[in-house]
Amino acid sequence: MDITIHASFLPQDDPDAALAFYRDTLGFEVRNDVGYGGMRWITVGPADQPATSIVLHPPAVDPGITDDERRTITEMMAKGTYASIVLATTDVYGAFDRVQAGGAEVVQEPTDQPYGVRDCAFRDPAGNMIRIQERL
Repeated sequence: MDITIHASFLPQDDPDAALAFYRDTLGFEVRNDVGYGGMRWITVGPADQPATSIVLHPPAVDPGITDDERRTITEMMAKGTYASIVLATTDVYGAFDRVQAGGAEVVQEPTDQPYGVRDCAFRDPAGNMIRIQERL
């Protein structure tokens, strides 16, 4: 079986701030920017990985979600506990410096973890946890 990761979804509640973070700070290319009903879905990804994307989407737009669930999602995003993604780089210190200089909220400086990786962590403008691991 040949299965790959095509797209991952992260919520965003400020499309312009999300675009600035993922495009300008992380250096991802913008692959799509679609507006509908006053909302925006922005697809980004690393230029050297054209088959893998992150879709930055409005939170809780699924019509099957209740008002209580929308409130819960909004509360979890505000606390930074709703969504996350793990990225990888060969230079975690360089990535840390670039993301920190871009103004992202630092959660953890580069650290050797007891489970065998070195990583750092930030929150994107929507509060999503972004971990960056060093790829050896």
